[in-house]
Amino acid sequence: MTPSVSRPSSGGSNGPAIRTDDLAKRFGRTLALDGLTMTVERGEVFGFLGPNGAGKTTAVKLLLGLARPTGGTARVLGAPIGDRPTRARIGYLPEFFRYQPWLRGREVLELHAALGRMPRSRRRADIATALGLVGLVDRAESLVGTYSKGMQQRLGLAVALLGSPELVFLDEPTSALDPVGRLAVRSIIRAARDRGTTVFLNSHLLTEVERVCDRVAIVDEGRLIAAGRLDELLGAPVLRMRVTDAAPAVIAALAKFGRVEVEGDRLTIDPIDPARVPDIVAAIVATGGRVHDVDAGRGSLEDRFVALVTGGAPVEPGPPGPPGAPGSPT
Repeated sequence: MTPSVSRPSSGGSNGPAIRTDDLAKRFGRTLALDGLTMTVERGEVFGFLGPNGAGKTTAVKLLLGLARPTGGTARVLGAPIGDRPTRARIGYLPEFFRYQPWLRGREVLELHAALGRMPRSRRRADIATALGLVGLVDRAESLVGTYSKGMQQRLGLAVALLGSPELVFLDEPTSALDPVGRLAVRSIIRAARDRGTTVFLNSHLLTEVERVCDRVAIVDEGRLIAAGRLDELLGAPVLRMRVTDAAPAVIAALAKFGRVEVEGDRLTIDPIDPARVPDIVAAIVATGGRVHDVDAGRGSLEDRFVALVTGGAPVEPGPPGPPGAPGSPT
């Protein structure tokens, strides 16, 4: 059975931000999206992951009403996809964008406010809020042509967040940024979530996703192959150690803590209760063994992602957690 991302919802205005049921898109003979079923709850940062050509951008285009599905249904903020009034409640930062270099930062936001038919009475305050969220108040009157890449990315985020949208789609918002720029974008995403905005993050930078997302879904070849909270996808913690001079009998006795694998001086116990790590280290040291390093943690999202897209088994979603915890085919 194809895994789906779901949580109980109350329906109506408090229902999910996004719900899809067997959503599909075909371009000629190419099936770009194949039966996508998922639910994105309000107030969470949701990571949408997959290798190039997996169908991520196609899904975003469908949800934004920029393309029409060839199968299935979807609702965004309680309305059918493509509903015009609902679009005013959605922000979007495409992967590739460019603003006119002869405009000032504030003028870019004023232009988008006008294009979005924002009431004139709100524009000044909403533009000031967006500039404050992304840290561009001091550069609002500077020409876009003088902005660094990071500042341009923050300006794009300001456009996406203009008017405090209920839902924001961010397509690879950190892919071209240095570590400092990525840190700034993570802070902006968290601030948006804390204000109640649902963030749909389309990205291939898995370390970034791991740091900012509440839940994730992984697609490959147009199909959903895994979904859930990060702790569900990454599984139980694993203990990895480098040990020398340990008696074989002691190593064998460690089986009571979990499945033990030994390769040279590398020892792995899977799964492991982190609270038992001191007992394991003490048992090895007490018999003359030497412990050189200890790593008790889950595998990385990158490792799990690679395993899944290269033939790993689908992961069924586990119990839901609270929101806000911590065209052409693509």
